[in-house]
Amino acid sequence: MKRFLCSVALVVGLMSVTARAVNAGRVLIDEGWLFTMTETPDFAKPGIDTSGWSKISLPHDWSVGFDFDINEPSGNDGGYLPTGKGWYRKTVNLTSDMVGKPCDLYFEGAYMDSEVYVNGHKVGGHPYGYSSFRCDIGPYNKEGENIIAVKVDNSRQKNSRWYTGSGIYRHVWLEPHSDIYIEPWSLHVTTPVVSADKGIARINFTILDTKARDCKTDTVIPIEVSVDGAGAVLSDKVTIRPGETVKYCSYELVVADPKLWSPASPSLYKAKVALTLPDGAEEVETETFGFRTIEFSADRGCVLNGKNTLIFGSCVHHDNGILGAASYDDAEVRKVRLLKEAGFNAVRTSHNPPAPAFLDACDSIGLMVIDEAFDGWKAAKNTHDYNELIDEWWDDDISALVKRDRNHPSVIAWSIGNEIIERKSPDAVDKAQMFGDLCRNLDGTRPVTQALAAWDPDWEIYDPLASRHEVVGYNYMIHKAESDHQRVPSRVMWQTESYPRDAFKNWVKVHDLPYVVGDFVWTGIDYIGESGIGRYWYEGDPEGEHYHRPLWPWHNSYCGDIDIIGTRKPISYYREMLFSDTPKMHLAVREPQDYNGRIREGLWAVYPTTDSWNWSGHEGKPIEIEVISSYPEVELYQDGRLVGRKVTDRNHEFKALFTVNYKPGVITAVAIDENGDKADEQMLVTAGKPYAIRLTADRTMLADSPQSLAYVTAEIIDKKGNRVPDANIPLSFKAEGADIIATGSGNPKDPKGYFRADRLTDEGRALAIVKGRGKDSGKVKITVTGKGLRTAVLSL
Repeated sequence: MKRFLCSVALVVGLMSVTARAVNAGRVLIDEGWLFTMTETPDFAKPGIDTSGWSKISLPHDWSVGFDFDINEPSGNDGGYLPTGKGWYRKTVNLTSDMVGKPCDLYFEGAYMDSEVYVNGHKVGGHPYGYSSFRCDIGPYNKEGENIIAVKVDNSRQKNSRWYTGSGIYRHVWLEPHSDIYIEPWSLHVTTPVVSADKGIARINFTILDTKARDCKTDTVIPIEVSVDGAGAVLSDKVTIRPGETVKYCSYELVVADPKLWSPASPSLYKAKVALTLPDGAEEVETETFGFRTIEFSADRGCVLNGKNTLIFGSCVHHDNGILGAASYDDAEVRKVRLLKEAGFNAVRTSHNPPAPAFLDACDSIGLMVIDEAFDGWKAAKNTHDYNELIDEWWDDDISALVKRDRNHPSVIAWSIGNEIIERKSPDAVDKAQMFGDLCRNLDGTRPVTQALAAWDPDWEIYDPLASRHEVVGYNYMIHKAESDHQRVPSRVMWQTESYPRDAFKNWVKVHDLPYVVGDFVWTGIDYIGESGIGRYWYEGDPEGEHYHRPLWPWHNSYCGDIDIIGTRKPISYYREMLFSDTPKMHLAVREPQDYNGRIREGLWAVYPTTDSWNWSGHEGKPIEIEVISSYPEVELYQDGRLVGRKVTDRNHEFKALFTVNYKPGVITAVAIDENGDKADEQMLVTAGKPYAIRLTADRTMLADSPQSLAYVTAEIIDKKGNRVPDANIPLSFKAEGADIIATGSGNPKDPKGYFRADRLTDEGRALAIVKGRGKDSGKVKITVTGKGLRTAVLSL
């Protein structure tokens, strides 16, 4: 939601920091904060000494600013990073016309147990670290300097099964209002009529009048409601009676020939409501929305805009890889783009409300979203998790989720839980009804779901619980689909978590069974925490899963189709090929048994396969080459000699395995189409010795905002420009005109914190994230050096 308030002037940021205003009223106040982790009893008081505090900007995750440490209480779950308590302060300068009027501080997220103070007065806070919340600071603000102080407490461990981050890790906004304004999150757009030639946008909102109790006469407010770019405009006048502090409004606008939103064509519109206030000022609210229809049924499956659609999804946690939990807009956009480029058309925000920027990106790039509220309920999975909050806060947190996110066309379902421990109890059935009804009351346009699982023979016992949801989530249980359909023919199912290695079996379920509408693999992208999930290991290493024992020095997951720095793994290409409408092929090599040791796989693991033809010491020994293809046949060549030709159809799971004796050189896979013609070709080449560093950035320019990020990939290459996949070499990163805020590699066991500017490559790669400094920073130059390698320089 974007707010315009044309009559208010605002100056933010002493300390020579300029706030980036989204418009004339709503101001982003991410810059110019002070931070400390030192115990400060009087941290909220205006006059304390802050000379020893650090200068930081938001979003800020203090945990990721340390090295990984086996002794940290967050442990294996939290990625061995520190937690604790932190204090933030910021000075804002307010003008006289703001004093005595409503004014909100809007926090998109602070993990966790936050307390917010203004000029020494407590104005709010929120215990659940993923919910967005507002604090009304109007009664306590004053002309001139105002001190905002925020305490964030993540010291009670463990409170999560994955890495949470710590601090004010999302944006903070200052939202000044007039005495009459549109209630935040009340602007709700639905589309009751959607067709090729006509769409109706129903625009509901609530006007608040903070002075109505003092009025003796009616207040008449001219209103203009419009859909930008569609030529749909409606004008009206609203009368607010004396004492009428709340006024509900509803309008319908017709949009001719609407462009429909879908993952393939994510068309968006903007609804705008403008109030002309008695003093001539204008209050304007806007909301982005889309026209689409979506239906779920056991006989037709998922029907999006009248077309049957297979949902090809992944689960993701909220962190942004080597940035930790810090929710920069550019990082959220990149995360969505990585998923979309890997072929996914849907994502599940496991297991918490996502950042607003993430959903904005899903809207504009085109990903359907299961929007999830929380992980567990009353029965604890960890001592200090949501079980401590649920009785008092469930309605606030679900309300915040649904009200904030209900205008996003990407959101297709509300999820109210994940693998709840008490799933066999009658109380769970009652809670599911209660939680679901709240979702339906706030937004009646989407189904409610929950991810159910079983770790014992009981499953059918969950039927009463399952019946409280329009779509039932199956975590690793979709093998029950056929028998469940016989027992409950009307049930609509999707697999809300699945093992990565089961890609083909899960595709068959979704492809063949209309009542199984989709699959969400665990996971789309590797993440911090749940350390070691998805790993394979060698004989002699600790055996078992991440929940059996600590697996230090593992501090990340390894179950993602995409690794933590954004590199796709071979399983990603296979999964994309299965769900793609166009033929695809990919070539990879399976690590030979005993090359590094005897390989063992965990539940979420995939056999180690890589895009490398560098296997020093394995000369003359057998090695398996895997070609996945949705073309009818493939051929494999070694150094130009035909090794063989194999069928790659459904009966063969669209795979072909070839065994050759390894020798350095070139292997080439050729796809053969229905006519017997060559349709595609891929090759792997043995790289030579490391020679130089190649830098590639995801953009050529940094925006003139201190929030702008560039992702710079460093690759070790030989003299011919081939990446050297077995090169693990220390690199040092430096930047001029910008700051390197993180470096990392795909290695989930590197103990160096991501904040460091030097990094050991993994499979010949490392990543640096470069943050702009705002206007007038000039040209940005990134320099990367490594011993024995030619230095690389990249300019932005």
